[in-house]
Amino acid sequence: MEKLTTSGRRKTAVARAFMSVGSGSLSINGRTLENYFTTGPHRYQVMLPFETTSTTGQFDVMINVDGGGVSGQAEAVRLAIAKALVESNEEFRTLLRAKDLLTRDSRMVERKKPGRKKARKRFQFSKR
Repeated sequence: MEKLTTSGRRKTAVARAFMSVGSGSLSINGRTLENYFTTGPHRYQVMLPFETTSTTGQFDVMINVDGGGVSGQAEAVRLAIAKALVESNEEFRTLLRAKDLLTRDSRMVERKKPGRKKARKRFQFSKR
């Protein structure tokens, strides 16, 4: 199998995953998973596609992720890995689809409106 390239997005975070068969190494922006995502829930999000398809330790993955916050980046990485696993083996699609790992979460931050404090919040009303 050659090197597979996929991308995943969430909010303003964009992740590009380069995956090939190997020993199971995972690097994110040149750092290890534990070093980049320091909390357990974020690490769990990233490893979920591998656990769902029972392929933990079978692929070497190098990920470049940019933009957004930590949670958005974790979910962007999760989507990129899931898409790469489907490219490697089409049978994984049903497993990943059942756990909703192939759907891009399209929710974005609503823009600030003119005459308002934020997108929907108004300035304090003063009667006099």
